[in-house]
Amino acid sequence: MIDSGLDDNRAYHYSRFSNSRRLEYPIISGWIKDNSRIIDFGCGDCSLIRLLKEEHNASCVGYDISETGIQRCRDNGVTAVCDAIDKEHSELCNQSFDYAICNVTLQMVMYPEVLFAEMRRVSNFQIISFPNFAYFWNRIDFFLKGKMPRPMLSGYTWYSTGHIHQLSVKDFYDFLKLFPDTEILDQHHLCGNMPMEKRLVNAFPNFLSQVSIILLK
Repeated sequence: MIDSGLDDNRAYHYSRFSNSRRLEYPIISGWIKDNSRIIDFGCGDCSLIRLLKEEHNASCVGYDISETGIQRCRDNGVTAVCDAIDKEHSELCNQSFDYAICNVTLQMVMYPEVLFAEMRRVSNFQIISFPNFAYFWNRIDFFLKGKMPRPMLSGYTWYSTGHIHQLSVKDFYDFLKLFPDTEILDQHHLCGNMPMEKRLVNAFPNFLSQVSIILLK
């Protein structure tokens, strides 16, 4: 097996003490109502749903393909299932959750349309976040270097990243046309760590958003 010495996020391995913190978390938490039933597709080390349990007394379950991530969930008392998320889950009943969440994972699955269809089937509201491939730093990097944009890869390389379906904000809006009865209730667009006016980012999300978080029904 080739050892490049570089990170590889095609197969996540979490430590016993893993505890992620991402900029999307407070935004997602702000959309959740107390005592909600939540399913997190691609829950990783369950940091997000642990936060939602603490802040909203939510009843949560996580699904992820990473065995170490699922073990981390269980170690923290979170119900979790080790399984692929982009397939039909007959064990889950229709509308059995208030919210289905997929946080920065949509671009990493083989069948995003199947994943979103399942999210819609099992929940009343869906929350999806994803890195925007059309982010202006990616465009500049690609234009100047002619290679897969490094800002998008977050320190990985084109061959060691799990991102297999890169998409832009416009691509996601087009994707929603497959589900014509889906309504966007709210959305938030993050321009990395840059101090940029929120209204400006929201006006031009396909150009200025690095990560987009969208609430749907």
